[in-house]
Amino acid sequence: MSIVLEARGIRKSFAGHEVLKGIDLSIARGEVVAIIGPSGSGKSTLLRCLNLLERPDAGEVRFEGQAITDPGVDVNRVRMRMGMVFQLFNLFPHLTVLHNVTLAQEKVLRTSRAEAEERARALLAKVGLAAKEHAYPNSLSGGQKQRVAIARALAMKPAVMLFDEPTSALDPEMVQEVLVTMDELAEEGMTMAVVTHEMGFARRAADRIVFVDDGLIVAEAAPAAFFADQSNARVRRFLERIPT
Repeated sequence: MSIVLEARGIRKSFAGHEVLKGIDLSIARGEVVAIIGPSGSGKSTLLRCLNLLERPDAGEVRFEGQAITDPGVDVNRVRMRMGMVFQLFNLFPHLTVLHNVTLAQEKVLRTSRAEAEERARALLAKVGLAAKEHAYPNSLSGGQKQRVAIARALAMKPAVMLFDEPTSALDPEMVQEVLVTMDELAEEGMTMAVVTHEMGFARRAADRIVFVDDGLIVAEAAPAAFFADQSNARVRRFLERIPT
């Protein structure tokens, strides 16, 4: 399989504290990579470095064969091909659900309104929210908001989807409805990098699990091997504290 997204020697510090200490990671087309580890280990910073929401202090990020960390690269154009789903939805509260999903298509992709609305309605149906197109975000549950955010990202026809703990801000009963949508994307072959604490999702949907601790990848394997391996004491301690 071809490599879609690759990090080479990524380092990142904040206020003198080194959060990423030389990360190497590659994601193949169609692969689902679950990035797990303790809070503060650098998982979200790694994800944000992959699409340059945080620019690495050192190292290189390559996307679809291009070194996007090189000077002169149009980062906004690159991000058009990377979908990003955040913890807190980031929907526009003054726009309807439909308009939230069509806005970037019209403004960035220069898609006609009719075409943008057609694609938005298809995606809202895909995430189970066809009946909510005229609703405003403040009338939605957290799980519904996150599914709108996923539809909005998919509307840009990305080559890869990045999820930064997409269920962490949700009430427990709403988590599953978002995970079902993500499961379906994985089954359809969407390339995905998912920072998550949902071990059930990592076990069933990921092709590979990457364990980050203290700014380094300290273990990675296919799910069956990862959860069965008891040789890495750090991984074992982590898994003992969290439902799998």
